[in-house]
Amino acid sequence: MQITAAVVRERSAPFAIDKLELCDPRPDEVIVRVVASGMCQTDLHGRDGYFTSPYPAVYGHEGAGVVHAVGSAVRSLAPGDHVVMSFPWCGTCANCQQHRYCYCVQGRRLKMHGTRADGSTLISKNGAPIYSAFFQQSSFGTYALTQERYAVKVRKDAPLEALGPLACSGQTGAGAVLNAMQPQPGDSLAIFGVGAVGLSALMAAKIAGCDPIIAVDVHTHRLALARELGATHTIDHTGRDRVVDEVRAAVTGGARYSLDTSAQPAVFREAIEALMPGGTCVLLGSAPPGTDVAIEMPFLQQGRTVRGVVQGESLPKEFIPRLVDLIVAGKFPIQKMIKFYDLADINVAAQESSTGTAIKPVLRMPAGE
Repeated sequence: MQITAAVVRERSAPFAIDKLELCDPRPDEVIVRVVASGMCQTDLHGRDGYFTSPYPAVYGHEGAGVVHAVGSAVRSLAPGDHVVMSFPWCGTCANCQQHRYCYCVQGRRLKMHGTRADGSTLISKNGAPIYSAFFQQSSFGTYALTQERYAVKVRKDAPLEALGPLACSGQTGAGAVLNAMQPQPGDSLAIFGVGAVGLSALMAAKIAGCDPIIAVDVHTHRLALARELGATHTIDHTGRDRVVDEVRAAVTGGARYSLDTSAQPAVFREAIEALMPGGTCVLLGSAPPGTDVAIEMPFLQQGRTVRGVVQGESLPKEFIPRLVDLIVAGKFPIQKMIKFYDLADINVAAQESSTGTAIKPVLRMPAGE
C-alpha cells in the first residue's frame, strides 16, 4: 500500500516527505494508521548516523494510531482498535524468557538495524528498499507495520494523538520511578534534566508521593513546567558549580533517589554525589560508547547504588494502559509538555527538539492519507 513518510536519504540530511510503498503484513503483524508520533533524540541520533541502520531510512518510535489491517494469525487486535506501538524484543533470549523484555539481548539489533529480524525490509520506493522497522515500527509516516506483540491496545476515550510518547519517553521516565525505584511516600528524588523523560519521571514521583522532588535543568521554561507538575524545588544549572550543595540544602544528607537523563558525565556525577548513604542513582540518558565517569570507591561503599534502566523496565501491555488510565484521570498530564507539528513541519520539530525549545514534539499525520 502507498504511504506518506519522512525519509532521511543520507547521514544528517533533512527529513524529506515522500510517497513510499509499505508491504503487506505477515501472519503475526499489523498495519497501523498512525494518528501521531512523538519525536525524541533517539530519532535524531538515527538521522545523524549513530546506529547501524543504512540509508535511506524512515525513523519514528513513538507511534499511536488505529489498527488498519491484521495478519491471519493475529487474535488480540482487530481493525479499529486504538494502539500505542512500543519497543521490540526477541522473545527467546534468557532475559525475554524471564519477561525482562526491556533488556532483550537482541533488542538493540531489532531497534536499530532498519529491517525485520530476518533482514527483510518493509518499505520501498520504485522497487528499491527504504530501511525502516526502526524500533520495529518507523512511525514517521501515515501507516506503520509492527508485530502484534509490540502493539498495545488502549482505551478509546483517551486522547490518542497524545499517547505516542508513552511508547518511549513516557514509560522510560515513569517506569524508572514506579517500576525500578519503587519509592515510598516521603522519599526524596532529584531529577537531573527535565525534558520529556525527566518530566515523566517527575509526574510518576508525584503519584508515588515523593517529597521533596527536586528538578535540575538549564531551561527556565522546563523548570517552570516542572514546578507546575509537582516539583517542590527547582535548580537552574546554568553556570553553577555547586548544584550538589543545593540539592543537599533541599534535603538533609542528600536524596534517597536521583535520576539523570542528560548522559553528560559531569551531570551524571552530580546526580550520584547528591545521594544520601544507601541512596540509588538511575541513569536514563544515552551516552556514546567509551563515555566514562569516575566515582570515589569509599563514596559507593556507604551503600549507594548506581544503575541504568532501559524503557522503564516496563511490561508495555500492562504499564502503558496504566499510564493511559492516569492520563484520563488527570494524574499524568502528558499534554502539558507536548507541542504538536504537522508531518510536513518535521524539520522544524527536529530543530526545536535539539535546541530544547520544544520539550516533546509530536507529529500529526495528514488526514485522509
